Amino acid sequence: MLGASLLPARFRLGYSQNGVEPPSWLKNYISPVLQSLTSKSCNHPVYTLVTILVLASSSYVGFLEGGLAGPKPSSGASGSIDYGALVDGSRQLKLGKETGWKWQQDTRAAEKLDASEDHLALVTLVFPNSLSLTSPQTAPEADSIPTPRNVSVTSLPTTLNPFSPISQDSSLAYSLQWKRVKTFLDGVREIPEKTRSGGVSERVWITKAPKNSTSQKSLREWAINAWSEFIDLLKNAETLDITIMFLGYLSMHLTFVSLFVSMRRMGSNFWLGTSTLFSSLFAFSFGLAITTKLGIPINMVLLSEGLPFLVVTVGFEKPIVLTKAVLSASLNSRRQSAMPLNGNNEDTRTVQFAVQSAVRERGYEIVRDYAIEIAILIAGAASGIQGGLRQFCFLAAWIMFFDCVLLFTFYTAILCVKLEINRIKRHVALRRALEEDGVSRRVAENVANSNEWPRVESKAEMPGAVVFGKKVGESSVPRFKVLLFGGFLLVNVLNILSIPFRAGKKASMSPTVSGIQGVLNSPPIDPFKVAENGLDYLHSAAEGSGQSIVITVLPPIKYEVRAPAGAQEPEAFLDADYDRFMDAMGGKVIEGVLRSLEDPVLSKWIIVALTMSLALNGYLFNAARWSIKDTRIHDVAEKRVTFAQPAHKIVPEPVGVTVNGHAKEPDKDPDDNSPETDRSMEECEGMIKHGRAAELNDKELLGLTVRGKIAGYALEKTLDSPRLMTKLQSLTRAVKIRRGLVSRTRETAETTGLLEYSKLPYKDYNYENVHGACCENVIGYLPLPCGVAGPMVIDGQSYFLPMATTEGVLVASTNRGCKAINAGGGALTVLTGDGMTRGPCVGFDTLARAGAAKVWLDSDEGQNTMKKAFNSTSRFARLQTMHTALAGTYLYIRFKTTTGDAMGMNMISKGVECALDVMKNDSGFEDMNVISVSGNYCTDKKPAAINWIDGRGKSVVAEAIIPGEVVHKLLKSNVNALVELNTSKNLIGSAMAGSIGGFNAHASNIVAAMFLATGQDPAQVVESAQCITVMKNYNGSLQISVSMPCIEVGTIGGGTVLEPQQAMLDLLGVRGAHPEIPGSNAQRLARIIAATVLAGELSLCSALAAGHLVKAHMAHNRSAAPTRSATPVSATLQAAPSKGQIREGLEATAASK
Repeated sequence: MLGASLLPARFRLGYSQNGVEPPSWLKNYISPVLQSLTSKSCNHPVYTLVTILVLASSSYVGFLEGGLAGPKPSSGASGSIDYGALVDGSRQLKLGKETGWKWQQDTRAAEKLDASEDHLALVTLVFPNSLSLTSPQTAPEADSIPTPRNVSVTSLPTTLNPFSPISQDSSLAYSLQWKRVKTFLDGVREIPEKTRSGGVSERVWITKAPKNSTSQKSLREWAINAWSEFIDLLKNAETLDITIMFLGYLSMHLTFVSLFVSMRRMGSNFWLGTSTLFSSLFAFSFGLAITTKLGIPINMVLLSEGLPFLVVTVGFEKPIVLTKAVLSASLNSRRQSAMPLNGNNEDTRTVQFAVQSAVRERGYEIVRDYAIEIAILIAGAASGIQGGLRQFCFLAAWIMFFDCVLLFTFYTAILCVKLEINRIKRHVALRRALEEDGVSRRVAENVANSNEWPRVESKAEMPGAVVFGKKVGESSVPRFKVLLFGGFLLVNVLNILSIPFRAGKKASMSPTVSGIQGVLNSPPIDPFKVAENGLDYLHSAAEGSGQSIVITVLPPIKYEVRAPAGAQEPEAFLDADYDRFMDAMGGKVIEGVLRSLEDPVLSKWIIVALTMSLALNGYLFNAARWSIKDTRIHDVAEKRVTFAQPAHKIVPEPVGVTVNGHAKEPDKDPDDNSPETDRSMEECEGMIKHGRAAELNDKELLGLTVRGKIAGYALEKTLDSPRLMTKLQSLTRAVKIRRGLVSRTRETAETTGLLEYSKLPYKDYNYENVHGACCENVIGYLPLPCGVAGPMVIDGQSYFLPMATTEGVLVASTNRGCKAINAGGGALTVLTGDGMTRGPCVGFDTLARAGAAKVWLDSDEGQNTMKKAFNSTSRFARLQTMHTALAGTYLYIRFKTTTGDAMGMNMISKGVECALDVMKNDSGFEDMNVISVSGNYCTDKKPAAINWIDGRGKSVVAEAIIPGEVVHKLLKSNVNALVELNTSKNLIGSAMAGSIGGFNAHASNIVAAMFLATGQDPAQVVESAQCITVMKNYNGSLQISVSMPCIEVGTIGGGTVLEPQQAMLDLLGVRGAHPEIPGSNAQRLARIIAATVLAGELSLCSALAAGHLVKAHMAHNRSAAPTRSATPVSATLQAAPSKGQIREGLEATAASK
């Protein structure tokens, strides 16, 4: 629309926070400035925070001494009355025949009134906290007020208001001649307090100067006075204004809640939301200091009425947008498949780079929105609007300016520190979990490094909050604010328009009594709110006498109880006197900081801040000892040492990890153009002894390996040389040399001679995660086809299901089952158990001792002792149960325990060893002999009834209900036929075969395919595929379920450290350890596998029922007519090495002999 570019981004039609606007010349100018500012803040966060806190401290002192909380130049003080202030806040009314005996506002000055007019003053004296009989203070009686002799006063009935029970105020009202009012007020400055029994107290009631005081106030007194002014404002405000302010404050607090909800969705429960509030508070403090320094009058009433609407209309979208942009930048940097360093030699995997990228993309839009809002506020400040709106717009403009500056300094510094701490915590937690599962420290470091950045959350955690059961998107918040502000203006317009039509004695009042100004300015008092009963009394008297009167209703005069002059009162908590050494932001900053340390409240906060700073620095310093990065990769070029005349020089190049998890080596093979050397075998052996094996060329290394001078299993260790090559390059070279060794081994030359030049690939693979974790004596890797079925709805969320298999039609069949299940609403899963088992075998000399050990283990004492010992070995492993079985003098103990997100065999084995050690050495069973930590009572990698009955790993039941129409059209069968087939085949047929857990069609097919795709242990398919499939006719629909009590999976450790397998775990959203609930990712993976088995069972049984199984296999796997190029023989000949390669291999074999 026209002028849309002048609106803040979030108010535009179709605005998306994820979109990126095209660059402009202004953006190209502003973005580098913002990047430079945030770069300094992120690179030096502690300096940034300290500087801003020092400035905030100085502003705080200026706020107390020269701002709202401190004294202002005034002619009045406690015990004196500012007569001018009372007159300015008064309201003058006229009553007579000419007004129809209705109160009418009179704007004439007192000096211009006719001498014949009776001009009266109505004075109200208010005594706080003295209304009830239990109040600590006693208000004076109406006839006990000391009245000057030359002044005649008339006592009037007082007017209570709805807030009297809150403030506990009692009041007295008097009328007297206007010309005597000053004399009367001077005489009632001090009123003796009387006790309840009628005696005279030692204290006196002393008048409080209205809104001004030359005495220095403490923080407690300022807070009490602010609350008192707030209550006075409520007393004199219109009901409609109170309603509007209540809605404003309610909306402001809902905005605060929305801020924390948004930050929580982005992973921060407390710190980022609190930091945003502190940033806004500091901006308010700076803006208020500048405003008061420039002489703009600001009072607490103005702030209390205006700030809620400023918070609601402006909100906290900008910190939220910046935070989302930073997280998105971190995700994008993780997804990059290029090398770690960009064109500017800048590491893209750092928090600072993510912040810089976010500011580059979103900084200009944020600053533009700030500029537009500040321009609107400046226009309001420069307008001719009467009341406090101009002052508030001036203050709000400064607040927005400082909020913009603090967003790119203070908030980005805290955001940087927060993300860095979260990265370290994720890294350390994952590394420790992997080490507890038996993974070596180096591999655990590599895996943890690749999991440092946050991941894209699931659909259930995408932006958008649930309010009153309805999902609210991001675009709903700006609309809500526009509606709120528009409704606020509409209500006030209707309020002004309806004033002339209001009935009663107040119908002749001017519209200026209430209106829009009352929302952003403290209006003159409403006389009927202050003294309605007194005015009614005077109205009756004047109408009865027929005499016109003019009455000036003065604002209420408040009193406070104090000791007589000269008496000392004990200083209360938070009382602190400040000398006026500086105004707001002026003066000496250091002196202001020292003065702020004297404040009892701020000093406590400083102590808390210093303590937190000390803890944070200690945490970050410890992170340096945790070896977060393997610096060898980054320091290869700088630390490379050139040896004297090296025979084989490898030029290190940056190594990056591609999307599929393979590492890219230099384009040139290290063997190419390698210089020929004339070193003797003795010289080569000497270089090996001195740790210089990496300097030898491949031919020399291969010869030494074939002769047994270098052990084949030790090639990785022998060739490790960080000064010459990266870790990945040394590992890849070791694989290559080992392939040559296998090809040249004399005993197997006839069968292995072709390995070196075979189709088994070995390049472009990240062996760093393999070495010491997954495989030994590596000669390459086997590419395995991986397909996806689905998407399928599982527990309300859609998943693509990765399956690595070489069996044709398996993925297609599972995909058909997914489609049928989706047609019925998706699959539902229930987790019935979660516990990995280990069953050691221990032996005793006699049956009596074995029986005693069993009784002790089954007792509460034994259970508690073993549980305490077991749980001490890991943060995740928690012993659930122990079952014992006795066979002669052998005792079998089945430990069942949680293992977090790891499959947990190594973790639980360590705990079992510790528990058995405590049992033997500390529990009186020194004669116990630990036969084996695994006594096949677990039972692991073998079919066993105990697993089928008691469960092992994750026990899951998955169910789906398929409508009969879907069964007929999609599965080409019918419900009854499927039920009969399942009963006869899966149940009766398996029972006839004596199967254990094999009451299914082909669960192992699905389990094996998903295990290979997600890095699980393939050997555990034996027990993990135990499954019983049940089908029922449910009101014409097919109810199918699979019960799998032994799904043994994990999302950390084992094969999950390999990057292709990690990519598949990412596809399912279960990669690594769950950041909040240990074990949740592994449990979700087990649910997904069970649901996938459900789809496979449904599709295969349908194919069997319809007789389509053989036809489908023939159609998909044998569809092409056999040709010479497609026959197995021709394919083998094409894959065979060339004659030259065969000749070279045979010659090398002969030479080795």
